[in-house]
Amino acid sequence: MFQKVVPVNKERHASKKIKEVSGFGFASNFHIAYVTMQEFARAASIFPIVFLEDKDKDEFRPVVLLGLNAGENLFVGKDGKWQASYVPAIIRRYPFALTAAGNDGQYVVCIDEESPLVSDTEGAPLFNEKGEPTQVIENVKRYLAELQQMDGFTREFCKFLQANNMFTPLNMRVREASRVKNISGCYVINEERLNNLSDEKFLEFRAKRYLPAVYSHLISLAQTERLVKLHEDAQPAAAAAEAAKAPAKKSAAKQ
Repeated sequence: MFQKVVPVNKERHASKKIKEVSGFGFASNFHIAYVTMQEFARAASIFPIVFLEDKDKDEFRPVVLLGLNAGENLFVGKDGKWQASYVPAIIRRYPFALTAAGNDGQYVVCIDEESPLVSDTEGAPLFNEKGEPTQVIENVKRYLAELQQMDGFTREFCKFLQANNMFTPLNMRVREASRVKNISGCYVINEERLNNLSDEKFLEFRAKRYLPAVYSHLISLAQTERLVKLHEDAQPAAAAAEAAKAPAKKSAAKQ
C-alpha cells in the first residue's frame, strides 16, 4: 500500500494537495488488513478476524481476511469501490501514517508521496499560503492519534491473550471450486480454553472489557463462508477477462 513514506513538512509539501478518496484501488492487492480491537464489533459481520504471529517481536496482531489468496482483495470491485459497509481504519487512513520519532514515545505524521491521492493541482492543500498547516493536517493528526491509542489497547489485549495461552492455530478447510483449500498460518482464540477459564480469570477478562472483542472474533469466523462465495462469484468474471485477452495475444503473436 505504502511506497514512499516521508514525514510531512512545510518545505517539502508546501504545494501538495490531497484529493478526495473516490475508490480503494490502492488496496486491491491486500488480502489482509490490520484491525484494532475497537473495530471487532463492526468488522465481525463482514470479515473473518484472525491473529498473525510476529515471531521477531513475540506478539500477535489481529487482522481481517479480505481474500483467500495472497494478492486477492474480494472487497474491492473493478471500479475501485469498496464492496462492504465497513472499511478497516488502517485503509481509511491512507495515504497518511504515524512513524516513531526516536525512543521517547513521540510520533510524526508521514505521507506516501507516491500515492495517487497526492497532487500538486487537485484537492485540499496541506499548508496555507503562510506555510501553516490547514485543517487537513489537523484532522489527520487527530485521527492518527486516536488510531495510535486504539493500537495500544489492542497490543495489551493480545499480550493478555498470549499470557493466558488463549491462542491456537487455525486449521480450516473450505471448498474452492472442485478442490478443498486449507486456510492455515493464522491463529484464533481457543473457545474450549475460554469456556474452561476459572471464575476469577473470566471476571478478569470482563473487568478489562475484553469479552466483546473475544466474542466478536469467534462470531466472525463464520464469515469465511462469505469469502468462499465471493471468491467463487469472482471466478467467471476473471475467466471471461482472461478469455478476452487471448485473441489479442494471438493476433499480436502473428504480427
